[in-house]
Amino acid sequence: MTARELDAAGITDPSLRAAYTAGRLLNARHGKTYFLATRLLPVDRRSAVHALYGFARHADDIVDDLGSAASTGARREALDALERQWLRAVRGEEADEPVVRAVADTRARYGIAARHFTDFLASMRSDLSVTEYATYADLRAYMYGSAAVIGLQMTPVLGTVVPRAEAEPYAAELGVAFQLTNFLRDVGEDLDRGRVYLPQDLLSAHGVDRDLLAWSRLTGCRDARITSALRAASALTREVYRAAEPGIALLDPVSAPCVRTAFVLYRDILGAIEKDGYAVVHRRAVVRRRRRAAVALRGLTAALAARTPIRPSSGPARADGGVGRTSGNGRGSGSGLARGSRSSCGDGEAAPEEAGRVTGRRNEERG
Repeated sequence: MTARELDAAGITDPSLRAAYTAGRLLNARHGKTYFLATRLLPVDRRSAVHALYGFARHADDIVDDLGSAASTGARREALDALERQWLRAVRGEEADEPVVRAVADTRARYGIAARHFTDFLASMRSDLSVTEYATYADLRAYMYGSAAVIGLQMTPVLGTVVPRAEAEPYAAELGVAFQLTNFLRDVGEDLDRGRVYLPQDLLSAHGVDRDLLAWSRLTGCRDARITSALRAASALTREVYRAAEPGIALLDPVSAPCVRTAFVLYRDILGAIEKDGYAVVHRRAVVRRRRRAAVALRGLTAALAARTPIRPSSGPARADGGVGRTSGNGRGSGSGLARGSRSSCGDGEAAPEEAGRVTGRRNEERG
């Protein structure tokens, strides 16, 4: 966490600043796409996003760290201990774990419902015993706690131009889209953990079962049935993205470019999977660095435009006798932008590192 971000958020207590910094480090280390998108937010909101991600990442690491020799029982005890700390922190008691202190502070600052965190921890706990899902409906029930609530946690931080309840279903759906993307990208790694997240009804419709996936993972051999099932899973995930996308327009315009960037980059993972021939059982598909940078640069341009105040110009007079105004993108200002505008771009940062490398090539790739 940079001092500028903490100062802008009004976080002054040294212990709390250290706790937020721990979340930021987790985000930077593990959530590369998410971290890049977060840098497009106004500086005063980034610490909250890092706190939310840090807590989720910490819980996920307890459950899923392949490098740990901890038994299932030990993982369950660690997760239970984390939840006890969380509940104490919600009551205003001191928590030992830095990511818990930070996320409890964020919850209080933004009025995030405590049940969203309880539901998340419940889904994490189910990962210790549930290794597959019979139907897509079953998987959706799991993803409510593991993914949809992340969108619900984020909504108060991002802000909306409509009543929050109107934007929340889209935020929840976007969380699901991101997680479905991760499930598809990580099929091979999840098999190593003994899990198959893709629903059994989808797989069986294409003649695929766990044994066939495990054989393919072990031997490195491809199978047309697996490719067909993965293609169907990708199409299903794209439908969820389409359902979630209208919600971006409901966000505070200074936050929308961050979410749009994450939306495009995560959806691009599907494109990378498709381009790689659905080889996710054997290797993880990645979005090219140059593409990530181009998307980030467009996001930065949109973010700066949203934070730039709209000033009167000498443009053509309107019918009501006023003077026409345009926003930073040259398309005119809507009421949402007017409500969300800031007097500066927040922290004076230059473009994110990846975006800066493609300034001269910004028009070569679009999407």
